[in-house]
Amino acid sequence: MASPTSEPHPLDGAIRAQNALLAAGGVALRLERRGQCLGLRGPLPCRQGSGRHPVQRISLRLAADAAGLEQACASLRRVQQQLQLNCFDWSQWAVAARAKAGVTTGGAMGVTSGASRGSRSGRSASPTALQASLDSALQRFEHQFHADPRRRRNPSGSRTTWSAAYLPYLRRLRRLAGQQGLALGPALLEQVLESYPLASRGRQQCGTALAALARAEGFLLPADWGERAGGYGLHAAQFRQLPSDRQILEWIERIPNPGWRLAYGLMATYGLRNHEVFFTDVSALAPGGDRVIRVLPTSKTGEHQVWPFQPEWVERFELSRLGEARALLPAVCTDLRRTTLQQVGRRVAEQFRRYDLPLTPYDLRHAWAVRTIHIGLPDTVAARMMGHSVAIHTRTYHHWITRRDQQQAVDAALARSRAA
Repeated sequence: MASPTSEPHPLDGAIRAQNALLAAGGVALRLERRGQCLGLRGPLPCRQGSGRHPVQRISLRLAADAAGLEQACASLRRVQQQLQLNCFDWSQWAVAARAKAGVTTGGAMGVTSGASRGSRSGRSASPTALQASLDSALQRFEHQFHADPRRRRNPSGSRTTWSAAYLPYLRRLRRLAGQQGLALGPALLEQVLESYPLASRGRQQCGTALAALARAEGFLLPADWGERAGGYGLHAAQFRQLPSDRQILEWIERIPNPGWRLAYGLMATYGLRNHEVFFTDVSALAPGGDRVIRVLPTSKTGEHQVWPFQPEWVERFELSRLGEARALLPAVCTDLRRTTLQQVGRRVAEQFRRYDLPLTPYDLRHAWAVRTIHIGLPDTVAARMMGHSVAIHTRTYHHWITRRDQQQAVDAALARSRAA
């Protein structure tokens, strides 16, 4: 909205349209033009800490033009996210404190209408100031990550996800920012993404981590970001590498240690992640049990149940012994005050290499997934058992799912033809 005393402005129509979208989405904050500057207005935490949320203003000092409106929308999204995560801090949005330094910001990033242009070109301020601004943004991002209510239900999984799926890519971002003298913005994020090989797992995870950072900081990424970051999966070169059931049964004979043979059997029969072997309730494997094991809430993706495929492997690998004596598994530290899920998983991978097995632990997991596809288990059910989303399941196993669906369509068409 515009200030009541201001003259009509060419941007007023666009502001009204944006505010109408916000209202339709249930967002109480509004964009506002006061003279030639843009800001925000809405219920915000009382500065005196009374717990109330009176209607207040945030002066962004952004120019009332198309570029300024884009930046104001990004700032509004950041404020809304901070309010939802209960981490809104007035000090991050105090313009007056920065005005003396010539910085008028839409948030703690220190982006001005002038600095915004500098950010888009990739360079602004001194290297020290750029690094300080970047470090501040990364600290906020980490705080918001762990403050997410969904992650707070599983702190150990949250720590593992942060250290394995976010921190490596943020470290590279920080290193490239220092080398290139770039401010945090889309240009820097694109450089970091492009530093990873095409169709690599690292590139996909980097894209996910940086997209989350961009959302937290209110940056608009290129429309094809997801496509450029994607591509990881079991591509053609890997189709031939997945072990057959016969090979899985043969290769366990290479493991001399009984405990690690049981761990191998669990992963092969239930498609478990490396670390899940040691964070699973296997009591149902005892004689008379239903053989449905339960991955514990402390694992990476939380609690879920898994059925055996193939069921006869429970006996073949002597897994029923674990139902009565879980201590038969290798002695691996599972105290998450002293270790992480990632370290536990690494221990498993190290053992596979030690025994010179011609496959990785995740090959057993992928083979389990493909087995369920050939058997005809619905993708939604298989994805739930694997502890990931249907979207990830479909993308990762697209080749086999497509083949199954096409075969079903062919069979149905042939059946109709014969009936006719």
